[in-house]
Amino acid sequence: MSEDIQHDDDLPHLLLVDDDTTFTRVLARAMERRGLRVTVASSAEEGLVLAKQDLPDYAALDLKMEGESGLVLLPKLLELHPEMRVVILTGYSSIATAVEAIKRGATNYLCKPADADDVLTALLSQHADVDTLVPENPMSVDRLQWEHIQRVLNEHDGNISATARALGMHRRTLQRKLQKRPVRR
Repeated sequence: MSEDIQHDDDLPHLLLVDDDTTFTRVLARAMERRGLRVTVASSAEEGLVLAKQDLPDYAALDLKMEGESGLVLLPKLLELHPEMRVVILTGYSSIATAVEAIKRGATNYLCKPADADDVLTALLSQHADVDTLVPENPMSVDRLQWEHIQRVLNEHDGNISATARALGMHRRTLQRKLQKRPVRR
């Protein structure tokens, strides 16, 4: 076997913690194509267990998940490995959470939707620019609601009744919202 071939253990390791399975699947594949070894967790609790088993060099954490948030997981990961570079990802950006993430030790803070190049750039950048952390034109409330409904619908495999129960809304109300075209950002 040639000495040039890199083994998976030699690749930089990224821990991706996000409860959006579609997003994590797509991002994990894209990051692997960029030369990273990726471990995926769907909760902060699972992410901490995986990090203790195989210490990552990098982490991308969703801000809002079921259970503990990415902001709660962040200092726990840095306690395990103070040099770990961590980016917080969120669909609900605000200056307050961006500043809090940086205070807790995040390398950077990104608003979703973010692609693999955005995440990689954020992980490798030396300093977060707090002025650019929250976009000038964040998603509208209507767009955030539409994105959230789509995510919950996907989590329930397209089952409208189960999605309506999870969202705490009447099934017909959900059906009307789903018939509308997606709102612009």
